[in-house]
Amino acid sequence: MSTGENNALPKVALVGHPNVGKTTLFNQLTGERRKVGNYAGVTVEKVSATIFTPHGHQLELVDLPGCYSLTPESPDERVTRDVLLGDFAEEARPDLIINVVDAASLERHLPLTLQLIELGLPVLVALNQVDRAEAKGLRLNPQVLSDELGVPVVACQATSGKGVVQLKQALRFPLPPAAERRWKGSAALEHAIADLSKKLEALGMERPEVHALQLLGDTDYRVKVQPKLPREAQIAAREAAAACIKENLVPEDEIIKLRTQTIRRAITAAAHTMGNEGETLSDKIDRAALHPIGGWFFFAAIMFAIFWSIFRFAEIPMHWVELGVGYTKDWVGGLLPEGDLNSLLTDGIIEGVGAVVIFLPQILLLFLLIGLLEGSGYMSRATFLMDKVMAQVGLSGKSFLPLLSGYACAIPGVMATRSINSNKQRLLTILVLPWQSCTARLPVYAILIPLLIPSVLGQTTMMFFIYFLGTGTALGVAWLLSKRIGVGEAAPHFLLELPPYRLPDFSYVFRHVLDRGLAFLRKAGSLILGIVILLWALGTYPKAPSGEEQDQFNYSAMGRIGHFIEPVVKPLGWDARLGTATLASFAAREVFVSQVAVSFAVEEDEDDEDAFRAQIRTAMTDSRKPDGSPAYPPLTVFSVLIFYIYALQCLPTTAVVQRETKSWKWALAQLAGMSLFAYLAALIVYQGGSLLGF
Repeated sequence: MSTGENNALPKVALVGHPNVGKTTLFNQLTGERRKVGNYAGVTVEKVSATIFTPHGHQLELVDLPGCYSLTPESPDERVTRDVLLGDFAEEARPDLIINVVDAASLERHLPLTLQLIELGLPVLVALNQVDRAEAKGLRLNPQVLSDELGVPVVACQATSGKGVVQLKQALRFPLPPAAERRWKGSAALEHAIADLSKKLEALGMERPEVHALQLLGDTDYRVKVQPKLPREAQIAAREAAAACIKENLVPEDEIIKLRTQTIRRAITAAAHTMGNEGETLSDKIDRAALHPIGGWFFFAAIMFAIFWSIFRFAEIPMHWVELGVGYTKDWVGGLLPEGDLNSLLTDGIIEGVGAVVIFLPQILLLFLLIGLLEGSGYMSRATFLMDKVMAQVGLSGKSFLPLLSGYACAIPGVMATRSINSNKQRLLTILVLPWQSCTARLPVYAILIPLLIPSVLGQTTMMFFIYFLGTGTALGVAWLLSKRIGVGEAAPHFLLELPPYRLPDFSYVFRHVLDRGLAFLRKAGSLILGIVILLWALGTYPKAPSGEEQDQFNYSAMGRIGHFIEPVVKPLGWDARLGTATLASFAAREVFVSQVAVSFAVEEDEDDEDAFRAQIRTAMTDSRKPDGSPAYPPLTVFSVLIFYIYALQCLPTTAVVQRETKSWKWALAQLAGMSLFAYLAALIVYQGGSLLGF
C-alpha cells in the first residue's frame, strides 16, 4: 500500500459516474477543506482533502474525475483509470476506493463497481440517493447487496448528510481486505488470464492479474500506446486475445457478459419492488423539460433569463466597482505631486485595471447561474436537448456546457471540454469556442454600440445580433471543420447520466464562483496590469513639446507604432489610433478601452458613472480626417465591431489551448486563423459597405 511510501497518509479515492453526487459527498466527508490542483503532466483537475475518521485516523480523500467505466473515452476517465491501476506518474495508487452508486440505477452503475473490485483494492460502496430509489418503488437491502458483491455497502443520502457518519465509521483500520473477483469465466478465458498474468509478472509488472484483466477486457488498452505500460505487455496481451479468438471466444465480450450476469444476480437478490412505483418529481418535471417541443421553449426561457439577468442585475455592483475605482484614483492622486509617477498610478494602473475589473460582477453572475443550473440537475437536460443540434455540426451535446461557459470566459470553457469523449469533437469545440462573445469583449461593445445606435432598444437588439452572429459562426465553422479534421476515430455513442432534480449545493457553487472570480482578478493583477503599464509607457514617451500636449499620441512610441501599421488597417477604415488599440488588445481584449482613452487623452470624471465611456465616444465622434470628414463614421465603427466579434485577442486562451491539445500547431493555427478571419470579415464589411454607399 502507499501508506508506507514517505510516511504518506492512507489514500482513499472517491469514484463514480458523473452527476452521481460525488462532489456533494466529498463536501460532507471533508467539511469542504479541499485542495485543488492539476495532476502532473495533464490539465485534469485534482481535488483532495484530509479527513478524520471517528476512530481518530487521518486519511487523504481524493475526488477522482467522474467515469462510466475503466474503459475510458475522455481525458478525465483516462486519468481515473490510470490512477486506479497505478499507471499514473507521480500519483500513488489509492489504498481504498469509495464507489458512489446511484441506488435508483443499479444496473447502470454496478458495472463500474465490478471493475473496481477487480482492481485488487479494498472497495466500499456508498449507496447514494436511497430516497430516490424508494420514491420509484424500489426497496434495497444493503446487507444482501454487500454479500453479493463481497464488499461493504453503506446506504446514504449525500445531499442531507444521512449515512455519512456510518460511511466514515466503515473507514476502519486496518483497511478491509480486497474482495475476490465476483465471476468465473470459461476454462479458455481463465487460462488466458492466468497465462497472461504470469507473463506480466515475468516482465516485472506489479499487480499482474489486475493488468491482465484490463488488457483482455479493453481493446484500446492493449492496442493503443500507454505511456506507463511496457510494449512487451501489450504484445503478450494481443497474443492472449488472439489465442482466445481462435477458440471462438472474444475476451472483451465474454467479460462484459459475465459481469452483466453477476449484476443481475445481485440486483435480483438485493432489490425488491414495493408495488407503489410511480412518477417521481424529476419525472414530472422532465415531461415538460424534455418534451420534443415544449422542452425547447423551456430551454429558451432559461437561456433568456440568464443573459437578461447578467445585464440587468450586474448594473448595481458594476456601479460600486466604478465608484471604488474613482475614489481610489482620487485618493492615490492626492498623495503624490503631479508628474509621471502620479500619472502612471492613476491614469495607467488604477484606471486601466479598473476598466477591466468593472466587468467582474457580470462574470461572477454568469458563473453563479451556470453553477445553479449544474447543481439543480437541469444542465444535463440542456446537454441532452442540444445533442441532436450539435450533432448536425459535428459536435456533441457535451460541447454545450463549454460553449456556454465561453460566454463568460474562453479559458474555463476550453478546460471544460475535458468531459467530451471524442477527441475530434473536443478539438472542434476548442477551436470554435472563442467565437462565443466572452465578457472581455463587453468593454469594447459598450464603447462602440452607442456610436452606432442611440436607442436602448436598438442597442439591445445589436447585442443580441452580436451574440447570435458569434455563436452561429462558431457552429458553421465547426460543421466545415468536422469534414476536414480527422483524428482516426469514430464519435462514441452519446452517454449521459440524468441526475434527479435537487437543490444545488450552494456552498460548492459559491466557492466555485469565488475561485473563478479570483482567477479573473489574478489575470487583471498580472497580465493586464503589465500590459497597462507597458501601454502607459508607450503612450507617455517620448513626450510632446511644451504646448502640444494634446497631440501627445503622435509623438509617443505608441503613436509611431500606429502610423507604422496604418497601411495595414486603413483598408478596414481604421486609423493609427484604432490600429494601436486593436494591436494592444491582442494580449487581452479589455485593454482596448484603456488604449483608446490614452490615445485621445481622455480624463475620467467620477461625477458621472458613464462619463468615462461617454468622453471616449465624444472624442471619437468629434475626431476628423484632414478633409474634415468624420474619422470614425458608422461603417468604420461597425468594421471594428465585426473584427472584435471574430478575432482571438487573448494570449492566455492560446496558452490554455496549447496545454489542452498538447500542440502549439493547433494553438497558433487557431490564433492565426481567427485573426485572418476577423480581418477579412472587417474588410468585406467596410469595402462592401463603401461600394454600396453606406
